[in-house]
Amino acid sequence: MNSQKICNIVEAALLAVGKPLSIERLLMLFPDDEQPHREEIAEALMQLQQLYQQRGVDVVEVSTGWRIQVRKEYSPWISRLWDEKPARYSRALLETLSLIAYRQPLTRGEIEDVRGVAVSTNIIKTLSEREWIRVVGKRDVPGRPSLYATTREFLDYFGLKGLDDLPPLAEIREFDLINPELDLPDPENQQPKDPQEELPQHKDHNSAGQLLQ
Repeated sequence: MNSQKICNIVEAALLAVGKPLSIERLLMLFPDDEQPHREEIAEALMQLQQLYQQRGVDVVEVSTGWRIQVRKEYSPWISRLWDEKPARYSRALLETLSLIAYRQPLTRGEIEDVRGVAVSTNIIKTLSEREWIRVVGKRDVPGRPSLYATTREFLDYFGLKGLDDLPPLAEIREFDLINPELDLPDPENQQPKDPQEELPQHKDHNSAGQLLQ
């Protein structure tokens, strides 16, 4: 099978499935007697990246594979295709997700120690339901609290291949300036908040909100 046909099949598969596909999964599209080498699939993906350089979509690698997605600079126009206003992530939720992402695994109590306020059950529930965090074990202390870590779905959602791709501390921005078009009700369920409350500046964590850029 020639390289152009392989490239076309890979492109069609990425467009059709609507989610990331690994090279191993792409190889399974071909019959045994026509299956290309892994390197040929990788080359097809590189060709698609070059082909899409001047287009409104891009071929990107994330945690669970490769996908075709809209370029960030065109999202203000594309988002108008949906009637419902996208959800907004509250500051409290972003701070909690940020701590888990940069300091995982963490217990709920450890998150509260850093933030200085209680972590709402609804925040943990929301992050778990979105499959952005999961329980990975128990801390060996009295009560054996659950340890939370991020998931591959978290990496895929924010367009990351791995935790090493998290933005550096120098790129932290104020949570309130992140994605102002989003509007998710505060999971802290209308609890009063101190307007001066900010995420403590700790050397080994960062703002998960930066990932939403």
